[in-house]
Amino acid sequence: MFERRTGYTLRAIAVGTGQALALAARGEADVTLAHAPALEKSYVASGTLRNRRLVMSNDFVLAGPAADPARVAGTARAADALRRIAGAGARFVSRGDNSGTHALEQALWREAGVVPGPPWYIESGQGMGATLGLAHERGAYTLSDRATLLAFGRRLALAVMVEGDRSLLNVYSVMEVNPANGPRVNARGGKAFADFMVSPEAQAVIRTFGLEKYGRPLFVPVAGKRDEDP
Repeated sequence: MFERRTGYTLRAIAVGTGQALALAARGEADVTLAHAPALEKSYVASGTLRNRRLVMSNDFVLAGPAADPARVAGTARAADALRRIAGAGARFVSRGDNSGTHALEQALWREAGVVPGPPWYIESGQGMGATLGLAHERGAYTLSDRATLLAFGRRLALAVMVEGDRSLLNVYSVMEVNPANGPRVNARGGKAFADFMVSPEAQAVIRTFGLEKYGRPLFVPVAGKRDEDP
């Protein structure tokens, strides 16, 4: 849609948020879509990224084996559930990759007052799909965005244990890259893509994306809102 509308050719590089922001800061990208608000704001404050705008949201969930060895199912607060998991020494698989998901997980452990570690804490160093697969194999808990869990869920013996906590809100933002970051930054193209992502046309697609396949949309369009609004 973007290419037809603008005439630009888009090359998408799918990496974790930490790596995406670092690439942009080095001038190796023209625009970035990320989901780690605190980290994003630090890059905007430094001047390497600019014009941060909200695009869409979904939520994170704490998933785990049906046996629920730490008895966390239905816990209202994710941090309380993590504290129980640590107390029980139940296995937990972390992405451990400086992604937006990993950043949130680390914040939740801090809120829980727990420093996770071996033998029950396992770092996959991989993306969300591989991390969910490892949690399935090890009978472990993990933190996942709901969209990826829905996409992989039929192949995995993992159930949603904790959901609905405000701290589990997952907000995606688009940011333009400062052309001063490098000589190859296409600032005009980056702005065109950022503008497209918050346009009514793109937001309409986001509103129904995944509905036909999963029976529910995977994201909620939030263009024009502020961080405190979604």
